[in-house]
Amino acid sequence: MEHGRDSHHPVDGPTEKCGVVGIATADRPVARPLYYSLYALQHRGQESAGIVTHDGFQQHSHVDMGLVGDVFDEGDLNNLNGSTGIGHVRYPTEGSIGTCCAQPFSVSFKSGSLGLSHNGNLVNADEIREELAGLGHAFTSDGDTEVIAHDIARNLLEEDLIRAVKRTMERIHGSYSLTIMHDDAVIGVRDPQGNRPLCIGKLEDGYMLASESAAIDTLDGELVRDVNPGELVVLDDDGSGYDSYQLVDKDNTAHCFFEHVYFARPDSVIDESLVYDVRRTLGEKLWEESGIETDVVLPVPDSGRAFASGYADAAGDTTADGEPRAADDDGVEFAEGLMKNRYVGRTFIMPTQDERERAVRLKLNPIKSTIEGKTVTIIDDSIVRGTTSNQLIGLLKDAGAEEVHMRVGSPQILAPCYMGINMATREELIAADKSVEEIRAEIGADSLAYLSIDAIAEALDNDRQDLCLGCVTGEYPYDIDGETTDREVSRPAIGEPEAFVADD
Repeated sequence: MEHGRDSHHPVDGPTEKCGVVGIATADRPVARPLYYSLYALQHRGQESAGIVTHDGFQQHSHVDMGLVGDVFDEGDLNNLNGSTGIGHVRYPTEGSIGTCCAQPFSVSFKSGSLGLSHNGNLVNADEIREELAGLGHAFTSDGDTEVIAHDIARNLLEEDLIRAVKRTMERIHGSYSLTIMHDDAVIGVRDPQGNRPLCIGKLEDGYMLASESAAIDTLDGELVRDVNPGELVVLDDDGSGYDSYQLVDKDNTAHCFFEHVYFARPDSVIDESLVYDVRRTLGEKLWEESGIETDVVLPVPDSGRAFASGYADAAGDTTADGEPRAADDDGVEFAEGLMKNRYVGRTFIMPTQDERERAVRLKLNPIKSTIEGKTVTIIDDSIVRGTTSNQLIGLLKDAGAEEVHMRVGSPQILAPCYMGINMATREELIAADKSVEEIRAEIGADSLAYLSIDAIAEALDNDRQDLCLGCVTGEYPYDIDGETTDREVSRPAIGEPEAFVADD
């Protein structure tokens, strides 16, 4: 994939959403566990990081721009007192780049202090912001997280915490997983369609909420389960357990399939599926649908590795025609033909075409002995603009590959994402107005094939109606201006009295 993060290729494309965490322990200072958790979620965002804690009397906050290891030092962690807290790592998808949109977002009001971390993107944030501004709310950023915080704070003047959040959930429209602090109470909320991931973990002396289970593993915790779509979870402030409230029920979910294709860590379990296993299964299905007999199959590091492993294993069992492979035929060899320079950081996430091309060559070096004189299949998780794919195929051919065939572990991305992935615009998406054959010619591959949408649904053991497929179908599970929907859905009416009415 043409990525935008330093853990993969240093090129633009879909970039991370965000990572959220919330922890409540018996009496242990929570700042360091939050810090370690954010390290585990660093792949989800590298622009800013922050932690908010509460010591039972007052809220403490440290939020700044940069990577987790740069934002916090020993003194910062020592000043974050308390045994409950939330944290956030951000990659900007809505709102400006800068400290004004860094999270957790904090606000103080008559009913106490509120901190909020948000992963996702609201469709109707501008409508709610305009309404609240008219009611006297002063906004310091153009991000949708502050809109959620102000709306909850307004509701807390009249309701308890659970009903205040429910009222806000009935007004906001879009994708969100939230960790919230109201004084020393830590809560987690997942949007009614479950678009963004959120899970519950049990620690030796408490409980936690996190975007991915890898953060729980980092603290030697145990994954309890996913937060259900539309569910609110309140962690006991003494770390003894949690309470659950199913606030909204929907007939269908809208899980983001891209979490399994690319965004989540391979060692995370999301919606009861280990991401690594899903990617291997997708690779197997890629062989079944469009396998081609070549000398070697190479992953694009690191994003294509699990896909290529599954692809090669499936190729060892059957031929490209689907026939059982002869005992003396080993199939397509899995090989590491591209080595990554892991010390090229975000300095080389470059905005111009020339810089992108240079960045690819800085970061990836072909192993000639694996490639020279051979037919090669290269596997990546997706193609966005096509720039990186073109460069990689050029690298392989320059290294002596006789043929280079490209296989992609996801369908064609032909529409933008509005749900929290910093995807390219339609004008920039190579598949938006080109056929597979036209894309093949543009990137210089000898052949090109993508994985089908049906294969994605089968690998995730989901019905298509329970997935968000907007970026690969152009039809969305939310009511977005100028776009079509794939289900019956409409956004809440904002500014009308009934918009504030919540059921008991």
